[in-house]
Amino acid sequence: MKRLIYNIGILAGIHPRERLRLEGEEMNEMGIIHNAYLLINDEGRIEAFGHAEDRSSLSDEDIQMIDAEGGCVLPTWCDPHTHIVYAGSREGEFVDKIRGLSYAEIARRGGGILNSADLLHDTSEESLYTTAMIRLKEMEQTGTGCVEIKSGYGLTTADELKMLRVVKRMKESAHSKIVSTFLGAHAVGRQYVGHQKEYVDFVVNEMIPQVAAEGLADYIDVFCDQGFFTPEETERILETGSQYGMRPKIHACELASSGGVKVGVRHHALSVDHLESATDDDITVLRGSATMPTLLPGTSFFLNMPYAPARRMIEAGLGIALASDCNPGSTPSSDMKFVVSLACIKMRLQPVEAINAATLNAAYAMGVSHDYGSIAVGKRASLMITVPIPSIDYIPYAYTRRIVRERIV
Repeated sequence: MKRLIYNIGILAGIHPRERLRLEGEEMNEMGIIHNAYLLINDEGRIEAFGHAEDRSSLSDEDIQMIDAEGGCVLPTWCDPHTHIVYAGSREGEFVDKIRGLSYAEIARRGGGILNSADLLHDTSEESLYTTAMIRLKEMEQTGTGCVEIKSGYGLTTADELKMLRVVKRMKESAHSKIVSTFLGAHAVGRQYVGHQKEYVDFVVNEMIPQVAAEGLADYIDVFCDQGFFTPEETERILETGSQYGMRPKIHACELASSGGVKVGVRHHALSVDHLESATDDDITVLRGSATMPTLLPGTSFFLNMPYAPARRMIEAGLGIALASDCNPGSTPSSDMKFVVSLACIKMRLQPVEAINAATLNAAYAMGVSHDYGSIAVGKRASLMITVPIPSIDYIPYAYTRRIVRERIV
């Protein structure tokens, strides 16, 4: 049955369907219609939209009517960088950070990622699935409709496969669009500490082939940064992943300008993520590439780190995407509305730029912007309806208010 959303106060996030990402000055462009309607066909795709007075030609027969009650309708948030399959929590490290320990210092003491790996090893697949679905539902309640989920808290073949099987189950059971990323090179597994080369051999020769054999990952990722994996090791892992059909995505420049941006662009990475320590040289490398800089302001907020140079990137002609980085250690929040607010307050993005970065460009960073991330005829109807708001600028302005009234996916 078709569905008609009427009494829409603001219809926002309109872009031509052929536009898969926004760059430079385009970041501040967005189609907006006041007093609008939107028609969804019986296949769940957007069939038509426009001004309310133009819908008079539509018959109400065999159409489910949805009253937006004067609220705003816009694409659901797309979150292209999360780690929501995990066990336990790490509030002890939160206290350590308050006491002055850095992320790198906690990792060197055996905490951080290795702590999560220990907890995950002792947790069943069923328990991981149950808790991850709870987190996903929390994300959906704040307006998220597309999610990338990484492994990386396993660091053994069995535990990485366990994580990715959970993500596969989530793909099959969730209403949201989910893509999966293999991140076996998130850190060196505990049994390989001091033998990083051997761990890289293990990822390349054992993990990647088994992940591919079960068809568990759409993408492959590496934590290419100071104290983690080198550009040369990253390159080897990405090359192997590509041979098995996994397109690269990279953690880069969180702790230092690591060389990860160059490796990512050279290997046609879909995105390079974090970039808190990105330099002007990194920005230059990204210009003209198909790689999306994906920024994680929630990480900077929670770890009290510098924010990625979003303003410089846009002024250099780049597009940017935003993501939550939701994980138990460095960003235990999945609220993309708060991420949009942080991008405006701390990165000096205009509200339209931040919303575009969390919708269309974020969908591009997941490889799904042909179907998600904007309002366009033919795209999937992955939409949120808010309470009545005075303008879209209100969305990041009201940074803690829950404004999502309904989600249609």
